[in-house]
Amino acid sequence: MKSQIDHLNWGILQQLQANSRESFASIGRKVGLTPPAVAERVKKMEDLGIIEGYYARVSHAMAGYQLKAIITLKAFMGKLKPFLEMVTTLDEVVNCYRITGNENIIMEVILRDQFHLEQFIDRLILYGETRTHIILSDVVADGPIKKRKG
Repeated sequence: MKSQIDHLNWGILQQLQANSRESFASIGRKVGLTPPAVAERVKKMEDLGIIEGYYARVSHAMAGYQLKAIITLKAFMGKLKPFLEMVTTLDEVVNCYRITGNENIIMEVILRDQFHLEQFIDRLILYGETRTHIILSDVVADGPIKKRKG
């Protein structure tokens, strides 16, 4: 599929990814467009599905969740489909992906403490074998999507 993102749209996307609350006037000054032209381009990128939404980034620690972890699941025979239905109900899961390889699932979860982690894993082991990795710090978080070179 041919990209519908020209250099001006990439400039707009770069600004929105850095600060989605930046005004169209401010973005326009940076990319060389009028505020109405920026608004029109943003609306078109929203309509095309290039821009999927706008989000507030919340600190898990400041919200009372002391642990962030990556948990993989290797589903037991016949348990993948029930797990896929159940995982959407888990408040701890902030991202969940179905993946290739030995494991079927990889999840990013937030938890209050190690006791919460233990209870959470106890719920998961009904569906498969888990492996847990505690996240110590973010090295890259929500990195911007950049224009492809070439």
